[in-house]
Amino acid sequence: MQVTEHVHAIKIPFSLTTESGIVVERFVYSYIICGKNVCLVDCGVASSEDVIFDYMKKTGRDPQDISLIVQTHSHADHIGSTPAIKELTGCEVAAHGDAVGWIEHPDIQLRERPIPNFNTLTGGPVKVDRVLEDGDVFDLGEGMSLQVIHTPGHSKGSISLLLSPDNVLFSGDAIPLVGDIPIYDDVTEVLSSLRKLRDISDMKVLLSSWDDPIEGEGTYKAIDEGIEYVKKVHEAVQKFSSVSWEKVLEEIGLEGIPVNPLVVRTFEAHLKVNEDIS
Repeated sequence: MQVTEHVHAIKIPFSLTTESGIVVERFVYSYIICGKNVCLVDCGVASSEDVIFDYMKKTGRDPQDISLIVQTHSHADHIGSTPAIKELTGCEVAAHGDAVGWIEHPDIQLRERPIPNFNTLTGGPVKVDRVLEDGDVFDLGEGMSLQVIHTPGHSKGSISLLLSPDNVLFSGDAIPLVGDIPIYDDVTEVLSSLRKLRDISDMKVLLSSWDDPIEGEGTYKAIDEGIEYVKKVHEAVQKFSSVSWEKVLEEIGLEGIPVNPLVVRTFEAHLKVNEDIS
């Protein structure tokens, strides 16, 4: 779908099968920024290049126009088709320095962050051509620029991107989604990153990887709700972790959701925080 004059959103569905055989339906967004050339923000799971290329052709753009992929972070559902797209277009790949290791060596990512179906989600290793830091700016031509905002917490190398002059924020997975499984590694960093995003002035559109596009004042509301959700999770973990992880899930409104490695990783992150997070 076209979100703004320059930005298109592609919703890419995929599924995960848990160890108990339960199939979980998920989706992730890839975003296209159209200027003189094309910049992709994330690339979805493996084989998503077919979906991305088909969409581009329908909107009158040649996939060979892709000159740059910016990864918001290194997780498999965001980098899956990056190797194929880079090979087919010759584009550059950019990511934060803390994300490079897992992008270039997905076998290390699997060992350090095992998840179901990892090998079907990722398309293999890919070289990162440009290592990013907080505050870096891409000149996209035609008066557009893309500013890098380091927003760790979901992962060390997570970044958000602010497109000017459209005032569009690409937040990756930095903003926890109320009612969905909370997935992050560092509670303190998540909250710090959310507050950093909350301070952005005159945000027009919020484009998350795991939520539909949000416009206007809803952009700030989504961030505020993310902050409150992290606090709610923290309270539930402190109160019920000695009972069971299932009880924690029930307390945050996710009764019946299977306890998977990512849920455990998040809850254990809360147990590492002793201070008041309010």
